[in-house]
Amino acid sequence: MADQISWIPLESNPDYIHNLGVPKEWQFVDVYGLEPDLLGMVPKPVAAVVLLYPITDKSEATTIGEQKQNPDLYFVKQTIRNACGTVAIVHALANNQDKIKFLDDKHFAQFLKKTLSMSAEERAEFLQVDQDMGSAHEDTAQEGQTKAPPSEAKVNTHFVSFVCKDGGLYQLNGRDDAPIYHGPCTPDSLLEKTAKVAKQFMERDPDELNFTLMALSKVE
Repeated sequence: MADQISWIPLESNPDYIHNLGVPKEWQFVDVYGLEPDLLGMVPKPVAAVVLLYPITDKSEATTIGEQKQNPDLYFVKQTIRNACGTVAIVHALANNQDKIKFLDDKHFAQFLKKTLSMSAEERAEFLQVDQDMGSAHEDTAQEGQTKAPPSEAKVNTHFVSFVCKDGGLYQLNGRDDAPIYHGPCTPDSLLEKTAKVAKQFMERDPDELNFTLMALSKVE
C-alpha cells in the first residue's frame, strides 16, 4: 500500500536486544551449520531460534508446516515494511517471558506490558506508533556493519522466529495470518527441530544461498 509505514532494514546486531532490556546473559548466537556437531556448539539453553531466508516465488507459493492458532502464543502481525527483524525479536522474546526477566525500565518490558492483552492486529497497530520501539530499531539499523539502505528499499530476505510452546514447535511470521505448527517439540530439542525445518526451507530453494540461523541462548 502506498501509505505503508517503512523502517530501515535491520541487520543482525547482538546489542539490539540488550538495548531493549534483555539481560546480558541472553544473547543471539550464530548457528554455523545444521549438522549435529555444529548444533552442539550452540550454548544451551536455547529459548528461540531466528531464521533469515530469501523471499522467492517458491517460498511464496509453498508453505512448510500448517497454520494453527494457539492462545498461549504471543503473535503480532507485521504491517511495517522492513520491520521483520524487530517482529521476529518480539516473537522470540515475548514467548519466553517465563525464562527471561526483562529490565523494567527498558523499552521491551513496557511494550510487552501494554500489548499483552491485545490481538495480533492491535499489537501491529501499537508497534506502528510506539516511538521507543521504532527508535530502538532505527538506532540499531544505523549501527549495522554496512551502510543502511533507505526505509523504502525493497528487501528480498525475511526474518521469522521459532519457539517451543505447549509441546509444539511454532514458526512465528508477522506476514502470516497465524502461527505455523511444525510438530512436537521440547525445550531441549528446539534447536534440532528448527534445524530440520531450516533444511526444508533450503531444499525448497536449492539455488538460494542467503540463509542464516541464530539462536537465543543463555551464555552465562
